[in-house]
Amino acid sequence: MSDRVGMPTVGGLRSGMVDYGVGVIASMAYSVSQQFLGTGLLGGLIGAAIAGSVIKGTRGTAVSTILGFQSGLGASIGGGMLGGGSDTSSRGSI
Repeated sequence: MSDRVGMPTVGGLRSGMVDYGVGVIASMAYSVSQQFLGTGLLGGLIGAAIAGSVIKGTRGTAVSTILGFQSGLGASIGGGMLGGGSDTSSRGSI
């Protein structure tokens, strides 16, 4: 395990920044698709597929897997199967 921890290198920093950039691009693709398709299980499925297809290779596979897990978890906890929870836009505030 100690061979995995060490001083930061320029290559390691570059790799970390590339990974961060890939995550930002994937999250933007997912967010845009969610705006059009909703946040339910079906919207999450299509959004994860779009985000995973934007990012190629094993990173794209990881993005799709993580977003699928997140969408399934959100739908099972409080959302609906086909979109969101309750609509609070018509409720007044005090």
